[in-house]
Amino acid sequence: MSTSSHAMFGAPCWVSLMTRDLEAAQQFYGSVLDWTFRPARLGDAFSVGLHEGIPVAGLGALARDLAVAVAWTPYFAVDDADVTTARIRERCATLAVGPLSFGTGRAALAADRDGAVFGIWEGEVIPDWGVGRKGAPAWLELRTRDAFDAAIFYGEVLDWGCKRPGCCQVAYEDDHVVLRHGEDTVARLSGGAVEAAPDPQVRPRWHVHFRVSDIEAAIRTATGLGGSSVSPVEQSETDRWVTLSDPDGGLFTVTSPRFDG
Repeated sequence: MSTSSHAMFGAPCWVSLMTRDLEAAQQFYGSVLDWTFRPARLGDAFSVGLHEGIPVAGLGALARDLAVAVAWTPYFAVDDADVTTARIRERCATLAVGPLSFGTGRAALAADRDGAVFGIWEGEVIPDWGVGRKGAPAWLELRTRDAFDAAIFYGEVLDWGCKRPGCCQVAYEDDHVVLRHGEDTVARLSGGAVEAAPDPQVRPRWHVHFRVSDIEAAIRTATGLGGSSVSPVEQSETDRWVTLSDPDGGLFTVTSPRFDG
């Protein structure tokens, strides 16, 4: 079953990874995150990762001669891909690809004014996919220089905080800009202490957090399959998390509830 991007305009509707070796990526993420995979409708170069039968994310194969970084990318639902890409250009951001027709919709890939890559999608979406829910990332985070400036950019491009019924709402909480769709927190925008540098750990980017049941087991599995841990294990009163890199350099965070004693 599916619904239209019009029903959730402005909200994240999917995440995907373009990787250099699709089979190896499926083995890595299947083992680390306990995913299974099925072919996507876009062809043999794409697959959909599932957790307990529920779609979580997409994987696609990059051309091996393309000199682009492997990275997780969020896609945001839009009413009209042409209107949205025009807004991106008008605000001095970069439109990299599209809009192009894919399957049941149209997509484009862009970078905001600080270089963080994101996608837009017009068309059918998975209705039970939502950030924070079981069949989706735990949360999305934009790590950028100025969260307020970024919120204005994305608000103008994606109709955040507008007067239309059903739009995403933006609030400032605990030094973050928080994006909500209905009652669900779907993204956080974090600013400060981010400088342009070759190190992918500090450049502005969208970052994806996935749930696991065992942080230490995820670290062992990732490193055993050629990935690495690129941060210490951190914790709050309720959760623990660590940032990992896959063998191609794709960064993501795994998180699990913290249970004391």
